[in-house]
Amino acid sequence: MRADHDDIAEVLVRYATGIDRRDWGLFRTCFADDVVADYGDAGRWDSAEALTAFMVDAHAGMGHTMHRLSNLAITVDGDRATSRTYVDAVLMAPDGGSGLNPIGYYDDVLVRTEQGWRIQRRTFTSVHFQVLD
Repeated sequence: MRADHDDIAEVLVRYATGIDRRDWGLFRTCFADDVVADYGDAGRWDSAEALTAFMVDAHAGMGHTMHRLSNLAITVDGDRATSRTYVDAVLMAPDGGSGLNPIGYYDDVLVRTEQGWRIQRRTFTSVHFQVLD
């Protein structure tokens, strides 16, 4: 159903917007309470609260960030869905002259809840990582 695709795409964009605006309430709305999020070397979390707390701490000392999402491939099956989304992020230091550029993709399992679609499982696969000087 096209409406489900659009709603899921909105969840994925809300994730990036929440991080980049440091709007942690908005960020939190992307995830089911019992989310399992595996970000590889960065860590693994078993709840939305733990994942949000990590992101708050990880981004506290950063300057501007920009999470660019593309190639949203979404498959809906009733009240469950899967997606793969490419991410190319720029995470700048407060000085704006140095930072990080992680590139990879998210494989997500989403569930329909009373509040709308939420990410229940997320795996981030790193394809390239660059330090920006």
